[in-house]
Amino acid sequence: MQPPILELNHITKTFPGVTALDDVHFDIRPGEVHALLGENGAGKSTLIKVASGVYEPDSGEIIVEGQPVRFGSPRDAQAHGIATIYQELLLYPELSVAENIFMGHAPRTRLGAIDWATMRSRSLEILASLNIDDMDVTRKVGSLTVGNRQRVEIAKALSMNARVLIMDEPTAAITESDVERLFSIIELLKQRGVGIVYISHRLNEVFDIGDRVTVLRDGRYIATEPVDQMTEDKLVSMMVGRTIDNLFPKLDAPIGKVVLEVRNLTRKRVAHDVSFQLREGEIVGMAGLVGSGRSEIAQVIFGFTPAHAGSILIDGREVRITTPGQAMRYGIAYLPEDRGTQGLIRQMDLRANTSITVLRALSRATFINRHKETQLAYSTIEQLSIRAYGPQQLVGKLSGGNQQKVVVGKWLATRPRVLIVDEPTRGIDVGAKAEIHRLMSELAQQGMAILMISSEMPEILGMSDRILVMREGRLVAEFSRAEATQENIGLAMMGDIGNNGKSVNSQLDGVEWQA
Repeated sequence: MQPPILELNHITKTFPGVTALDDVHFDIRPGEVHALLGENGAGKSTLIKVASGVYEPDSGEIIVEGQPVRFGSPRDAQAHGIATIYQELLLYPELSVAENIFMGHAPRTRLGAIDWATMRSRSLEILASLNIDDMDVTRKVGSLTVGNRQRVEIAKALSMNARVLIMDEPTAAITESDVERLFSIIELLKQRGVGIVYISHRLNEVFDIGDRVTVLRDGRYIATEPVDQMTEDKLVSMMVGRTIDNLFPKLDAPIGKVVLEVRNLTRKRVAHDVSFQLREGEIVGMAGLVGSGRSEIAQVIFGFTPAHAGSILIDGREVRITTPGQAMRYGIAYLPEDRGTQGLIRQMDLRANTSITVLRALSRATFINRHKETQLAYSTIEQLSIRAYGPQQLVGKLSGGNQQKVVVGKWLATRPRVLIVDEPTRGIDVGAKAEIHRLMSELAQQGMAILMISSEMPEILGMSDRILVMREGRLVAEFSRAEATQENIGLAMMGDIGNNGKSVNSQLDGVEWQA
C-alpha cells in the first residue's frame, strides 16, 4: 500500500457560533478515488477548503508527501499539487479554453510575452491526454456546455501538475453522457497516480468508482472504510446517525378539485401546445430529458417568460399571468432549479431571505416590522429544521440542503395553493432529501397542489400521484402512479412512442396521451 500524498490530521475549524470540524482525519493515496460523504452541514466543504488553502485550521496538521506544510492561500495548495474543482466552476467565460487552462501560469517567450502558440499546443496535448479531441481551444469558455467546462477545469488542474484533485459534486449539473465521460477521465487519472477526492450525494456513484469512503457527521470524523465492504444502507446510517426507513414518505392525501389548469400552452422554441391539470392534494411529477421543456413550462406558468399562446386557469377561471407578482397573487409559488442564483440572495441573511416574498404583509407604509420578520425566520428555522445559528446567519454560509429549506420556507410564507418545485433535492444529502419529501407529502395532505419537476427517476416514481413526460417541448405521455414504471417513463422520454397517442411497445398500452 502506497503512503498518502495528502494527510489531514486532527483538523479543527470553528466559526462564530459553530464548530465546523472537530478533530477530523482524512488522507488520499496515489491512484485512488476516496469518497467524502456526509449530510449537508457535516463539514465536507470546510474540510476541502482547508485542504485547498481557502481556510487555515484552528488546530491540526496538513502533511504532503510526508512533510508538514502550512497553506496560507489556495496558491500555496496548488504549489503542492492540490487542485479543487468546485460545484460552481471557477472559469472566465469571456476567455478561451487555452487561456483558462493556463490562467496564472501561461508559457512565456524569451522576451516575457505570452507564448500563444505554445499555450494552444500544450492545451491540445493536455486535452488529448484525457481523450478529449473534440474541443476547440480558441473557443470562449462561456459558449461551452457545463460538461465541457468541467473538462476544462480538469485540464487546468493537470496543467499545474496536480497530484490530488478534489471534485465537489462533479455530476450535479451534467448530463448522463457527460457523467460517463467524467468517469472515463477519472479512470485515466487514477492510472497516472492522481488521487481523487470525490464528494457526491449520489451514493450509486460512490459504489461505481470509489475505492475508499470517509464519512463525516456534524463536523466529526465517523469512519473510513473500503467501498467494497460497504452497503448503501450502512453508508446512509453512518451519515445520518440513524436508519432512513423511507426515503420517499409518500402519504395518502385526498385529491380535491382542479386548482390549476393549462390549455394548449405555447412558448416559442421551448414549449408547444401543453395541456394538464393540478388538483388539490396531488403531487404531479414531470419527467423528461435535459432540454425537454420541463423548466420552461414552469417558468411560463409563473410568469418569468409569458406564454405566446394558450391559457392558464385558476379554479376554472382563465387568468392572465405575465409576471411572477401576478402568479403569486393567484397563489402560485415556484422553487427554481438553481437555488443559488434564482432562489436566494446569498449575500443576505436568513431573515431577509425568508421574508422577501411577504414584505408587504410585514410592512406599514415604508417600514418593515423587524419583530414580525424575525418571528417568521425563527418559525421557518423550527418548522423546516434548518441548521443555522440564527436568523442573522448569511444564507451563503449555509449548506446546500439548508439553503434549499430556506427557499421552501420563503415560499411557504406566502401560503400558496400551487407549489411548483424544480429539482427539489438536487445536490442535497439523503437525510435532507427525506425531509423535503416528507414536507411535500404533508403539504399535499393539507390540500396544496404540487408540480414536481425532477431528473431523478426514483424521486418521480416514489413521490408522484401522476407522472407527466415531456419531450422536445411537448407533453407526450401521462401515467397514473399504478401504471408508472422506470421502463415506460424512459421509453416515453426517449421517443419510443408512436404518433397520435399509440404505443409502439405493448407495455405502454393504456397510457393516456396528450399531443
